[in-house]
Amino acid sequence: MNGNSQASPRHLRLRLILGWMTVAVSAGAMATAALGQAPGKPAFQYEAGDVRVSIPTADEPRVKEFGPESLKAAAKYLEVGAASWLRGRACINCHTTGPYLTDATAWSRHFGKPNEQVFANFAKAVPKEIEDVQEIDQKGHKFYPGAFFSVWRSAGLAEWDRNVSGKLSEVTDRSLREMFTRQSASGAFVSHGEVEIPHITTDFQLSLQAARAITAAPGWLDGLKDEALQARVAKLKHWLQTAPPKNDFDRVLKLQLAFYLPECVPQVERDAALALLSSKQHEDGGWSTRDMSPVNDWHYEMSATVLNLIAKLPDADKPESDAYMTALAVVLMRQSNVPAADPRIQRGLAWLKREQRESGRWWMHSLYRGNYHYTTYIATIEALKAFELCGELKDIKAD
Repeated sequence: MNGNSQASPRHLRLRLILGWMTVAVSAGAMATAALGQAPGKPAFQYEAGDVRVSIPTADEPRVKEFGPESLKAAAKYLEVGAASWLRGRACINCHTTGPYLTDATAWSRHFGKPNEQVFANFAKAVPKEIEDVQEIDQKGHKFYPGAFFSVWRSAGLAEWDRNVSGKLSEVTDRSLREMFTRQSASGAFVSHGEVEIPHITTDFQLSLQAARAITAAPGWLDGLKDEALQARVAKLKHWLQTAPPKNDFDRVLKLQLAFYLPECVPQVERDAALALLSSKQHEDGGWSTRDMSPVNDWHYEMSATVLNLIAKLPDADKPESDAYMTALAVVLMRQSNVPAADPRIQRGLAWLKREQRESGRWWMHSLYRGNYHYTTYIATIEALKAFELCGELKDIKAD
């Protein structure tokens, strides 16, 4: 707030949204409480002050009618999640504020201007001075600390510049320059820390987000004159072109790399990635994230907690379709210029339309910790992106 006692239209709109979500999720929260939870289980997915968003569950009712109103409910869920995370914890992450700033910024003509306080939080996190960072070696695994944070921060700021302000900001330029202080000698941005499927997985996935950041920032790559930075960008491109994929998730993400940096993916690799993605589609029209990697090969080191969680899921032997991978598959195909009318895409969209829940979100069980289910937030972001790329948001106008 700027100290003015009169709330701005933006703050009034956010208050209305927060009030709507508190009411909308109260029934789910009470149901969760009535069912009881194991010790240590959180009561809410997002909670800050009077804002409480219930923990997602598989048994939340599906929407009675998919359409503009249910899509608006999805956007409200995303807005409230980002706002409450900012109020409660304020850190930049790959499961809420990161995806919010990288993707929700593109939908302002449909749902209104994105939350400026989230942008301000990202901008504030950029160091005033860029300093050298020391590489760390833990159990033979070398990485630069803060790589995740720096990459997601830079991608979020870059997408804000592209979709909201329309021009490159000084803070985004500084963030990108700081990001490259955390690039490894190979050219990659190295994944480290606890695996959080699907956004903290392989080096390729994190390096792909870095590629997104440098291509989203308006004019940054074309206007780059710093020879040292040009060399770092060239090393990133070379690594993305030549690094062997860790799993099928990396292989299909080649399609997204081709969208960001077309020169990095020859047509034969694009064709192979699209064929692989198509082969993974289930009979019900959806895709499963767990089909994309052996359980123990998502990350350089998989903890027993994550391995046991995935292995003990009811459908572990034959994973069912999930919202994140189904939406991502549609996004990858649209980014590869597959027509929206293609039967593969239409079947995927039909699956998503059937699976939206009354709160507006798309349920998905977390594959790294079975408590907050933040992957539901990531899946909802990806679902809206899929519908937007297929023209399904065109009739929704911001209030």
